[in-house]
Amino acid sequence: MRLGIMGGTFDPIHYGHLFVAEESRVRFQLSSVMFIPNGLPPHKQGCEVTPPEDRYAMTEIATASNPYFECSRIELVRSGPSYTIDTLEWLERERPDADLVMITGIDAIAEILTWRRHQEVIQRTTFIAATRPGFDIQYLKDRLPTDYLSRIATIGSTSLGISSTDIRARVQAGSPIRYLTPDGVAEYIKEHRLYLSDGSDMSNPSDVGDPLSAIAASHAVAAGRGQKERTEL
Repeated sequence: MRLGIMGGTFDPIHYGHLFVAEESRVRFQLSSVMFIPNGLPPHKQGCEVTPPEDRYAMTEIATASNPYFECSRIELVRSGPSYTIDTLEWLERERPDADLVMITGIDAIAEILTWRRHQEVIQRTTFIAATRPGFDIQYLKDRLPTDYLSRIATIGSTSLGISSTDIRARVQAGSPIRYLTPDGVAEYIKEHRLYLSDGSDMSNPSDVGDPLSAIAASHAVAAGRGQKERTEL
């Protein structure tokens, strides 16, 4: 089986992440895609990051309706920074029959030479890198050696122009985020008052989309997981 691995901060997860994962699954014939929220992102140490349990919950909600998506808590329960090599070693033990394929952005993989034990990472997995304006295959060729490039495939035309940074800013500004992230995620943000500065108000339901309840969001997760179990039987 070919298992897609999509790691990230997911702060919050949005339709851009989901579209790239599904496009990669279909185009590269992946059996499924595992989303792994970072526990302590090494590239964001010293930066303010939403608590990992909130980011994991939003990822669960966002992926629940797709029977080919799953989530893992591995980087949340492991102490210390979330290094890719550690996650790969765990996956090799837990899924020994899987051919691991990591899905990431082209700007992230371009920095692989700075990753911990990057020589082992590039030998243990192949990569699917999503391009976006300003970050194409030439961007990689200018930065990585040929033997690394041979382990990286690219997919284009996947950019939806959505970023987690923009969603957080829009929440702080009281602007709508509907159609940028699933309604269940938007409601979770509202219910848990994420991304708000002191004194900010989210009393207007249009700030986050349809006024779903937190219970409805949890039901969506349960229903999605139930569908996945039925699909796997």
